[in-house]
Amino acid sequence: MSGLQLSQDKLIAVYRSMRMIRRFEERVMEEMATGDIPGNTHLYAGEEASAVGICLHLREDDYISSTHRGHGHSIAKGVDIDSMMAELFGRATGTCGGKGGSQHIADLRKGMLGANGIVAAGAPITCGAALSAKLLGTGQVAVAFAGDGAMNEGVMSESFNLAKIWNLPIVFAIEDNGFGEATANEHVSAGSFTRRAESYDIPSIEVDGIDVFKVYEAAGQAVERARNGGGPTMLHIHVPRYYGHYSGDPDNYRTPEEKAAMRQDRDCLSIFRKHVKEVSLLDGAELDAVDQTVEAEIDRAVAAARAAPFPPLSALTTDVYVKYL
Repeated sequence: MSGLQLSQDKLIAVYRSMRMIRRFEERVMEEMATGDIPGNTHLYAGEEASAVGICLHLREDDYISSTHRGHGHSIAKGVDIDSMMAELFGRATGTCGGKGGSQHIADLRKGMLGANGIVAAGAPITCGAALSAKLLGTGQVAVAFAGDGAMNEGVMSESFNLAKIWNLPIVFAIEDNGFGEATANEHVSAGSFTRRAESYDIPSIEVDGIDVFKVYEAAGQAVERARNGGGPTMLHIHVPRYYGHYSGDPDNYRTPEEKAAMRQDRDCLSIFRKHVKEVSLLDGAELDAVDQTVEAEIDRAVAAARAAPFPPLSALTTDVYVKYL
């Protein structure tokens, strides 16, 4: 696997990013129980290798769009966790001034065009970003993250069509966790996702998303093709979803045995640790040190978020299209 050729520093960075996503999501789940985080959250735990394996290939000025399950994509693209946590707590120091919350984290400085609560809505936005990169000749690449449910939305087909006929530098990353909300994919999705993309003459690659090295290898092909003028690619990435669809989901459509087996056998962090230790690239002590550092950073982010002010009343009428007198 090409990812195993990464330097030790890069491997540490890969593990750190995946661990940061996992602990961020676990801590958000804990903090939701206190009632201090308003609204709902949709957690990315279990899917970390997908975002990290893809974003490893991206420059800071490359673009991504996300979904309602967007914390992991944001962290993998380099968005500051202090600002993200503050956004979840609805504080003025958040990425969107505390006014967007979990489903609307964005940071244009990092090329993060925004999470989106509308299924598949990020795809056409990302096509627009890719078109701007092509017209300006910047060499930038855009990645549209979407879930399996997005593949049954008309706007996804329209985005495939646009991306192909305009030969856009875009990668469609379809993260298939097996469920659209609480409905198993097998009940709502006919045929093959890869063949759907290929019907638009878009190359597609199916990937086991619990192995960051496999994701890294597939994403490398896709990003290189896009950056070199070869047009779009679709990645169909199979990932587990550790929590329910949203923070209040009883998740009773999966058996306790299924959920336990998923965490036991399909954990991208455990698989990473096993791979790098088998070939003596990193040892357990080095990885444990990363765990401790990440834990401290998450603690700090939560403390800072709790101490930050709420948005002032004057912010109520800013960042909106309606003009108030």
